[in-house]
Amino acid sequence: MADAVSTIDASKDMQDCSERPAEVCQSDSGGGAILRNTKQLTALPLAQQANNEQSNDEQLYCATSSSKPTTDITAAAATSPVTGMSSLPSTPTTTSSAVVVHFFASFHRICVVTALLPLVTLFTCFVTAYVFQYDDVHETHCRVYNIVPSISAITGVSPQRYFWRLSIALHIGPRFPIAFVYKNFYRSMLGNLQQRRPHLVPKADLLISLILILNIIEISSLGGVTYISNRENYPIHEKIFITFMVCSLCYMLATIKLHGMLFEEESQLLPVQRESIKWKKILFAISIVSTVGLLFFFAKHRFYCHDLAFSWFAFFEYVIAIANMLFHFTIIWDFPSQFMIIVQGPKNRIEEVFKRASGKWE
Repeated sequence: MADAVSTIDASKDMQDCSERPAEVCQSDSGGGAILRNTKQLTALPLAQQANNEQSNDEQLYCATSSSKPTTDITAAAATSPVTGMSSLPSTPTTTSSAVVVHFFASFHRICVVTALLPLVTLFTCFVTAYVFQYDDVHETHCRVYNIVPSISAITGVSPQRYFWRLSIALHIGPRFPIAFVYKNFYRSMLGNLQQRRPHLVPKADLLISLILILNIIEISSLGGVTYISNRENYPIHEKIFITFMVCSLCYMLATIKLHGMLFEEESQLLPVQRESIKWKKILFAISIVSTVGLLFFFAKHRFYCHDLAFSWFAFFEYVIAIANMLFHFTIIWDFPSQFMIIVQGPKNRIEEVFKRASGKWE
């Protein structure tokens, strides 16, 4: 939390507001204080409650009253530095129309952590299992020579299984809201498609719904494969893994197809958008080739028990897993400057604040 709060008069131009590094910009009508800066957040503190409890937790406060502040408490809070909750009067100032920001974070950083977490964990599990538990992770039903353990093997021994399961649990949590963020992002672009090629709008809308469903099934299947290991219940583990593979490839294909509809001319795209589409296509092609190789060597291992067949199967399994992770990692180009906010307040007031802010900043 910053040490001081800078305030802006409602009559000042928005250009002056945008030049300040960290401040709360108040709307012309007196309703709505919008956070501008993302690296150093400043805001108005909440007044103490009626019971006069001392609170050391600072909250971000955006006043959204439709009328001008009339109390000395609000005026003092708006013009003085944030020095502590105890320095404010004890009279409560929160009203039913207030919007309180409880969480404000870079969506970009959340996506980076979410995408890299399983990749780093997988590498750690592979190295530790290969070095310290070589015999355990190379055991197969054929009992033939093997040099590359499968993902199920390195994440099925202890303590790697606990590390992997914890990592996937932390990874899956943010991926569900990310799936819905993608859905809303694609839906917001249907307006432009309606103007250019209206006959494709129904098909694009259907693809958006399909992408959401496939993404949710893929995420759920990942959790199933993780928590139902091949050593505990191999038939169920195998079926869930097949579901994960099919939904993952279909999700990639549907996403690329939808991008082709929404972004007809790549020359008009931003560099980050072109980079995202390019890598999505490359990673999808790698996944398709690796899937063919995986199926081929799995058959050789299962039915003929050839030497090193399982190693090649495991190799293609790693390639598919890494390609899948990197495909989802392209979200850093799709949402380079978005933010995740959790606010408290009446829904109509929250919508009004953000619509007003969006209209002024466009």
